[in-house]
Amino acid sequence: MPNSTMDRIKAEITDSFDEELELQLEEDRLDELVAEGMAEPDGQMLDRRVYFRELFRLQHELVRLQDWVQHKKLKVVVLFEGRDSAGKGGAIKRVTQRLNPRICRVVALPAPTERERNQWYFQRYVPHLPTAGEMVLFDRSWYNRAGVERVMGFCTPEELEEFFRSVPEFEHMLVRSGIILLKYWFSITDEEQEFRFRMRIEDPLKQWKLSPMDLESRVHWEDYTRAKEDMLERTHTQYAPWWVVQAVDKKRARLNFISHLLAQIPYEDVPRPEIVLPERVRHPDYLRHPVPPEMYVPETY
Repeated sequence: MPNSTMDRIKAEITDSFDEELELQLEEDRLDELVAEGMAEPDGQMLDRRVYFRELFRLQHELVRLQDWVQHKKLKVVVLFEGRDSAGKGGAIKRVTQRLNPRICRVVALPAPTERERNQWYFQRYVPHLPTAGEMVLFDRSWYNRAGVERVMGFCTPEELEEFFRSVPEFEHMLVRSGIILLKYWFSITDEEQEFRFRMRIEDPLKQWKLSPMDLESRVHWEDYTRAKEDMLERTHTQYAPWWVVQAVDKKRARLNFISHLLAQIPYEDVPRPEIVLPERVRHPDYLRHPVPPEMYVPETY
């Protein structure tokens, strides 16, 4: 194989790895802050080489799982819950990074509209449930009612109790319909949340992640703890159990979560026909027209 071809292949593989390295910029920036004395490392962080090796291996398995979900027409719902800055978004990015967005999609609903606030509570979530051959990842879910709505007073005590009465029946109905329902709570400590919030305040690339509601959550840490404990106790069922991810170490949390997710859905390789690249058809009477120079994007780099 010519060297030029090998170089192009190497460049393509390197670019694929760089996609993950770009996501790691936040950790790199954190390392710089640590070096400047803003925080002390605990010496127990996962070796980066081990992390990348395992992450790429698990992402390969996620692609196999995706193919199996599509092949067997499975319907998969994964709920991501946890405190603000617990690492839900980072875990979701690592799951979806190599997957087909037509098969695996993320749902992150904004605050309900006036019309939605007067609907049946679960109604706004139902249209986002998967059809056959789809995986849907809910970045926060109907459990908003048991968390932020409860703590911040956005629902009445009566509405909260109705939620706790209804959600086991709602989820049982989903499971009976053939949906594979997986619920994950990402758990961090008080000290870790404060540290991550301070990092966001100091980092202009991450300040957008801090909403007034996030800041208010610091005041209500204990209220959220009580709400979480009550939620887990009242909604942990045999057919829709909760799984708690220890998320103080982001890298370990991602690997542990993805590994566990893969173990919940038995999958196999999907038989595939051999792919043959067809020859390009050329027409001698076709003349390609030049693109006007003013239409090109300036090559600044």
